[in-house]
Parts: sequence; C-alpha cells; structure tokens
Amino acid sequence: MTTTKGYLTTHVLDTALGLPASGMHIDLFYLDGDRHIFIRSLVTNDDGRTDSPILPSDEFRQGVYELVFKAGDYLQENAPAQDTPLFLSDIPIRFGMNDLDAHYHVPLLLSPFGYSTYRGS
Repeated sequence: MTTTKGYLTTHVLDTALGLPASGMHIDLFYLDGDRHIFIRSLVTNDDGRTDSPILPSDEFRQGVYELVFKAGDYLQENAPAQDTPLFLSDIPIRFGMNDLDAHYHVPLLLSPFGYSTYRGS
C-alpha cells in the first residue's frame, strides 16, 4: 500500500466584515463521472478554518472534488439586513488534485455579493 502525504484544507474569510467566517458549514464531494460522492461535512471554527483537514492524508486520492460552502446560511446570520432571496447561497468550488504528496488549500473570500478563491498554501 502506498502512503501519501497529500491533504486538503480550507479557510473562509468574510471580506465585508474583515473577519474569519466562523460557523460556516462545508460539504466535500468526490466526483466520479456524473456522480457526486459525499465524503464529509465540517464547520469552520473561530479562525474560519476547520479543526482538521477536510481531506486528511489517509483518505487522499487523485481526482476531481467539490467543496460546497453553505454561504447563504452564514450570510443570513451575519448580514441579516439583506433582502431574500439572498444573492449568494451555496457556493460550489470544483477542482482537481493530482499530486499525492501536495497540500491543497482552497480558501474562500466571501462577501454578500461576491466571492473568490485560489489555490493557496
């Protein structure tokens, strides 16, 4: 059996408030063709990070993944003056991981009307 060193993390920052996005629910899926295979759900802590890697080394494998950030629920609690329906709700970010020994970091920079992401470190 081959041991990998790769793992996946995330970090969510609320750019409108200038703070980490605490309490945001995030789902992780592995994509196999048209199938979305649910892996796990985690919640961000006070630093806007999850307490453990979203995908630890012992579960890491190459492929296409999708993180679904439950931004609508977070925004309703932290920016309640918005009209409904909210402009942003669930934010899916699809990405590929091919290096079995790499740390993949997929952060989300969020405001009520926009977001961005990138491959971080």
